[in-house]
Amino acid sequence: MYEQVSHSLLNAILDDLKPEIRRQDLRHFYTRLGANFYAIHSLFYTLYGDRPDFKRQMLRLVEAMAEAYINRRPELEALDIAREKDHNWFLSQQWVGMALYTNGFAKNLRDLADKTDYFQELGVNMIHVMPILKCPIGKSDGGYAVSDFRQIDERVGDLADLQHLAAELRRRDILLVLDIVMNHTSDEHHWARLASEGDPVYQDYYYMYESRDIPDLFERTMPEVFPETSPGNFTWNEQAQKWVMTVFHGYQWDLNYSNPEVFIEMLGVVLFWANNGVDIMRLDAVAFLWKEIGTDSQNQRNAHLLLQLMKDCCQATAPGVLFIAEAIVAPVEVIKYFGEDAIIAKECEIAYNATLMSLLWDAVATQNARLLSQGLQSLPNKLDRATWLNYLRCHDDIGFGFDDVDVRAVGYDPKAHRRFLLDFFCGQFEDSPSRGLPFMQNEATGDARICGSLASLAGLEKAVAEADPKQIATAISRILLLHSVILSFGGIPLLYNGDALGLLNDYGYREDPAKASDNRWVHRPSIDWQHAETRHQAGTMEHRLFSSLRRMIAIRKSLVAFADFNNRELLATGNDHLLCFLRAYPARPSEQVLVVANFHSTPEPLSAEALCRRGLDLAAPQIDLFTGRRPLRREGDILLQSYQFYWLKQV
Repeated sequence: MYEQVSHSLLNAILDDLKPEIRRQDLRHFYTRLGANFYAIHSLFYTLYGDRPDFKRQMLRLVEAMAEAYINRRPELEALDIAREKDHNWFLSQQWVGMALYTNGFAKNLRDLADKTDYFQELGVNMIHVMPILKCPIGKSDGGYAVSDFRQIDERVGDLADLQHLAAELRRRDILLVLDIVMNHTSDEHHWARLASEGDPVYQDYYYMYESRDIPDLFERTMPEVFPETSPGNFTWNEQAQKWVMTVFHGYQWDLNYSNPEVFIEMLGVVLFWANNGVDIMRLDAVAFLWKEIGTDSQNQRNAHLLLQLMKDCCQATAPGVLFIAEAIVAPVEVIKYFGEDAIIAKECEIAYNATLMSLLWDAVATQNARLLSQGLQSLPNKLDRATWLNYLRCHDDIGFGFDDVDVRAVGYDPKAHRRFLLDFFCGQFEDSPSRGLPFMQNEATGDARICGSLASLAGLEKAVAEADPKQIATAISRILLLHSVILSFGGIPLLYNGDALGLLNDYGYREDPAKASDNRWVHRPSIDWQHAETRHQAGTMEHRLFSSLRRMIAIRKSLVAFADFNNRELLATGNDHLLCFLRAYPARPSEQVLVVANFHSTPEPLSAEALCRRGLDLAAPQIDLFTGRRPLRREGDILLQSYQFYWLKQV
């Protein structure tokens, strides 16, 4: 968009660029910058236009983008151009992700690069390498307390190792996802060290106050993230003699994005890793980026403007790079992290579907899909050119943050129901097969979240401990049922390290002083590669899980109906135990797939009459794509065994 004020400024900025920048071939960069500059200028002015150094900061911003473009390697620039031409590439059903800690999957980054055959064997082609940037020993928050944004933690390797991994993944057409911690730094970051020593420039990088006056104003409306281990949102720094905002932990200092220098620094970090071969940036804790007195300092309007600005700037330099919004918030809020455009994601192209995750676990506990179906009906439609990241487990805890309106709509009392879920997944409810742990339990409210590996929450740990073959088979069926939904729902399915092998809770974290106080480490297990070979031995649990997931992934990739173009229709079946939805590719409406999942421990019918009212003929011959067989029938209805799913296609 052409607009005189912003483009007059752009011309002045281009004249003032450093000579070494102006001498470069910047054809593609100038085209993209010109296309985005009105938005960049408008956003930067909205956020920082009242500052006397506004024009100088704008020059610094453009120079940061131009310098990163100059340093972008030819093969990455070629990827940018290819992805610009195929702008819906990430909506394809071909993508399947896995999240892992480097030292939980391998010894280090070099060893991880040597184990990429495993991903191709399973069918995974998007790897989220959990935090690997330099962080302190002990005070790391699992890698999310970064002490240097441009250095790899020496415990897993160095920058050359990361570049080697990126090149190996790119050779195999596997996407690399890396965490960028946007909200805070470690108190050992050199910015924080300089701020502690009294440097006013770097004190302005954080929220630092000499008295409690302003912190107390913030505290009136800001909730506590970790009330058990890190109460309050401010920490006293003895060296600086100031209170520092520390929303997550006392050693994680919140960055002050009301300072444009902070934004430009962090843009430089994003572009640095883009130039080191990262395809997708997982932007951590984006809901917390903007702090404002009198609010809860979450999901603020200016946080969205910061993300829009970050996206516009990144598109000028590295348009092939995508953003994931790590915003585990209510559906009405999370949908905003795609952006305001009617079609195109102007903040983050991908967002975590935490609602689906928590609703699926509710269906496991209740053995019915009432709340699951109700909650999905309330889930807002995403933008056309954005997609969900659908997952069952991640490195973090499980919270049951679904809408109380939906909970009441299906006949539950919200507080009592969450208490039931907590008891169920911690194995305190009668006949519960789950072996989870409560996380951040609030004694005043009774609220808590859940920790535990997928297999342990699904009942496999208890079944193995009791050496019960029937329980083991049931637990495996639950695990496959849950995966069948995230693989077919629409979006990018994200498996977690070890889930394809049925890894159980790892209680060894209790013996490590650096981890003992954080029971989320119970579900961050390490793969024993010698034991992992059992995935090739027929009759083992590992073989059944791995081979079944590998088959499901291969089938998913073959079905254009599973691409993500808002082409999912929830269907009412008249049976509360079943989740049912229809997938159809817009350009080929005849290639539709009916997905149905039974969450009950007994066989359940899918009513032909109920679907007939939608115009679907279940009397016509159907094939289950997963088994390759015709579905079981009973009096005209289709019958699902306990914890069974079907991907049905008419033949």
